[in-house]
Amino acid sequence: MSPTPPEEVRRVACVGAGVIGGGWVAHFLARGYDVTAWDPAPDAEPKLRRLVDAAWPALTRLGLAQGASRDRLTVTPALEPAVAEAQFVQESAPEELGLKRDLLARLDAAAPPGVVIASSTSGYPMTDMQTTAADPSRLVVGHPFNPPYLIPLVEVVGGEKTDAAAVAWASRFYEVAGKSVITMDREVPGFIANRLQEALWREALHMVANGEATVRDIDASITEGPGLRWAVMGPMLTFALAGGEGGMAHMLDHFGPSLKAPWTRLDAPELDRALYDAVVAGCDDAADGRTIADLAAERDRGVIDVLRATGRLDGGKGEPR
Repeated sequence: MSPTPPEEVRRVACVGAGVIGGGWVAHFLARGYDVTAWDPAPDAEPKLRRLVDAAWPALTRLGLAQGASRDRLTVTPALEPAVAEAQFVQESAPEELGLKRDLLARLDAAAPPGVVIASSTSGYPMTDMQTTAADPSRLVVGHPFNPPYLIPLVEVVGGEKTDAAAVAWASRFYEVAGKSVITMDREVPGFIANRLQEALWREALHMVANGEATVRDIDASITEGPGLRWAVMGPMLTFALAGGEGGMAHMLDHFGPSLKAPWTRLDAPELDRALYDAVVAGCDDAADGRTIADLAAERDRGVIDVLRATGRLDGGKGEPR
């Protein structure tokens, strides 16, 4: 059975309702979909509805699609009913390979034939997760960034047994649903953006561990420096501009030798108690008394302003529903 055309999807299922899964629920509701959600935690429904309520002001400021409503959310006590009528399934379970394998196999058995099932995994290749599914051809990775209701990016890639048509369908669906999509040609552990931010994260941990910079210094070095440029264009084009009229070629000719300079350490540092405590204390200091909720609201407002200022408010190519 062929899947519903991406432009005609009306009902999605979100399996797993934590921070990522709940963020997906909020995003799909804001785009005008009917959403059915399931999570095994006994208090999943009230937590999910609180998350959606907390995200709704930001989503309202972004602009709700026609018909968008929190009343279009249904939370089911069992997995199978959650996906029985779904036209797309987004899985967002914890990052445990065995759990992902078992859950994707259950979803494959319960979802209607032909419906594409996407995993929000932040690092596992789909090839490793689709091993026990009866129909692995419809399983893809749809990796978002936190919070999914606000950050446009989704990285889409299939596994060795995924049908190319399923990857193409998922990419188009995410575009219609208002996301900015990177369709990867091949699997890479951690995908693209996570590998880049992980390299930055590891270098930051080295600096804290060696007493070379504080948490506050590290964050300010990005928010007051390259982060402002990265909001407009990525590191490659940013570096190309450093070459002036000669572009990237001149940049590489001029700065290429510095690649051998000791400017980075890509091996991960030992996350011992001293480093752990230093990072946690540094974050508490940088927060200056603001709660996590305060910081999240501040982040939401700031990202929306950046998106508006750079003309990228609607990252997808589809029209709001």
